[in-house]
Amino acid sequence: MKKIVQILKKSLLPIIIVIALLFLQAACDLALPDYTSKIINIGIQQNGIEKNIYEVIRKSEMDKLLIFTDKDEEILNNYKLITNKDTSYLDKYPLLEKENLYILKNDTKLKEELKTPMLMIYFFTNKNMNSKILKEMSISAESDIFEILKNMPYDNILTLEENITQKTSELTPTMINQMTINLIKDEYKTIGLKTESIQINYIASLGIKMLLLSLLIMVITITTTYLSSKIGASFSKDLRSKVVNKVMSYSNKEFESLSTSSLITRSTNDITQIQTLLTTILRIVIYAPILGFGALSKVSNSPLEWIIGVAVLTILSLVIILFSVALPKFKKLQKLVDKINLIAREILTGLPVIRAFATEKHEEKKFDEANKDLTKTNLFVNRLMVFMMPAMMFIMYAVEILIVWVGSKYVDLGNVQVGDLFAFISYTMQIIMSFLMIAMVSIILPRAWVSVKRISEVFNKDTSVKDSLKPIKFKNNIDTTVEFKDVYFRYPDALEDVLENISFKATKGTTTAFIGSTGSGKSTLINLIPRFYDVTGGKVLINNVDIKNLSLKSLRSKIGFVPQNGILFSGTIESNIMFGKKLTPEELKKVSKIAQADKFIEEKEDKYKAIISQGGTNVSGGQKQRLAIARAIAFNPKIYVFDDSFSALDYKTDSNLRKMLKKEMKDSIIFIVAQRINTILNADQIIVLDEGKIVGIGNHRELLNNCKVYKEIALSQLSKEELNNE
Repeated sequence: MKKIVQILKKSLLPIIIVIALLFLQAACDLALPDYTSKIINIGIQQNGIEKNIYEVIRKSEMDKLLIFTDKDEEILNNYKLITNKDTSYLDKYPLLEKENLYILKNDTKLKEELKTPMLMIYFFTNKNMNSKILKEMSISAESDIFEILKNMPYDNILTLEENITQKTSELTPTMINQMTINLIKDEYKTIGLKTESIQINYIASLGIKMLLLSLLIMVITITTTYLSSKIGASFSKDLRSKVVNKVMSYSNKEFESLSTSSLITRSTNDITQIQTLLTTILRIVIYAPILGFGALSKVSNSPLEWIIGVAVLTILSLVIILFSVALPKFKKLQKLVDKINLIAREILTGLPVIRAFATEKHEEKKFDEANKDLTKTNLFVNRLMVFMMPAMMFIMYAVEILIVWVGSKYVDLGNVQVGDLFAFISYTMQIIMSFLMIAMVSIILPRAWVSVKRISEVFNKDTSVKDSLKPIKFKNNIDTTVEFKDVYFRYPDALEDVLENISFKATKGTTTAFIGSTGSGKSTLINLIPRFYDVTGGKVLINNVDIKNLSLKSLRSKIGFVPQNGILFSGTIESNIMFGKKLTPEELKKVSKIAQADKFIEEKEDKYKAIISQGGTNVSGGQKQRLAIARAIAFNPKIYVFDDSFSALDYKTDSNLRKMLKKEMKDSIIFIVAQRINTILNADQIIVLDEGKIVGIGNHRELLNNCKVYKEIALSQLSKEELNNE
């Protein structure tokens, strides 16, 4: 897990930019419902009149307002008096020719100061409301009420205000606000202002702002999508490189514990799952809570907020149930992907054998069973997640209906405005959508989390064969010697040793051959030289230095290893021979001639540029072995290791190859594992293995006389006459 986090640190700056952009996008998204609410509440219901105080008012009307307050000076300080002498205002206010006007300068504290006076004016100018008050005051309806009030003592005015305030105590703030707006609207019409223009301008300005916000959201969405995709792709590339580098450091022990097919799945499918999760986290998981909590803060004081609580609890319950059912299936899914990859790989690599034994139907059935298991699990998970989306949508629309049903009653009572109800619906949908987005992530998260664990397993698996803390470099200036000293080896989790008490020494210019029955430990023994495995007892020494103390790079750079199956890589003949070292054209031809590969190469139309398919499937077994041998010779090592690398060669080619090796590699140590006696007849020393032990060591003639096992192998391949001739 630490490795994955370390790789992610490289993209820290782009991640911070994405998060900052997501906050900006959320702010824009959260602003849109507010604008919608204002368009309905102010633009439509209030004719675009945003402030519930007069921006312009006749002097006569201002005098009426001042009757109901003792803060005349404070109020008038916020207004500018204009008369018909100030002709600059005539175009805007034609009524100025007949009446003086007050224009608003500052409204910092004016709203509260004018609230009660405006309410009083509304009551005394509304016939339906003032008739009862006039009767109580014994004033005729035809009388100028404001002239009477102007001459009334202020204490009486206060008593009147208290009386009216008591009568209006049941009115909601929304109703009172609407009364004052209607008063302002009537005043504007009297002055000659075009309230229709005010309304159109207000709605148009908000509409333009909403359009600009939408464009900004679009730009942010494109940018964050691009950046998150780039971060995901870069992370995936780096993680894949780290995984491959880690796998490259594995010894055979680790390869056996994690199968090849599983490692391929982990390097491809699992990393893709993590990449998808990372991109989703950057685009959804981070954004959803920002949007959700932002929307929640907007509706926290609403009388309808309990509906959101019900919706959130319902969604969380659904997600938790689905998640608990899906997680075990996602774990199983990745194992089934491993299994189908393994079977597919076996079928494709073993196709010639399958055809030869006419077992196509059996292999098809085996693949079909694995394919069906994978399909069933995939279908189960997909059906589960397909059910989730309609369920979420049902919850969302059910909540919307509930809000409209409950909210309409609040609107009717005057506790909530229509615009606020629309905004509440929008914010609620944003909250639900944020949970919906997180629920969508729950589809990806379980499978991706399994993938994270599988990748972490690759990183956490410690390499059993590794450099010492202070590795020694291979010395070139001394004659090379290889010595096995009381070597024991046991495979991981095995109960018995494969090799026991192996001791021998090989010096510069000598050939050491290994022979024995199948399973005697020949290949295991030579795999200890390049440290594909580490000995479990004893030592392997090169130049009297334990190879565990040599750096792996230094050790393996001096060994030309040719494996049993002669692995080739996709490319050309030239690229395969020069796999470990660049050669001049002359050197290339020379190593090909030594490996007895020059003839068949020259016969090809493109010669050294001829294409080699993956695994060398377009060349014969013998050609493959000769190219693998040429690759080892081109490396020009101090030590050659041939693991039964001449088995596909005919006797003539085998003989010529060994002669060339003896001639050209006289300064190197050669190790040969062979099944054929002919291949090792001229070796300087032959080591005979039987059940992991050395049962004979010497040259061909000595072993024939002294080693029963060697003699049995020799007689099983050659007649007595042929052995005597040899």
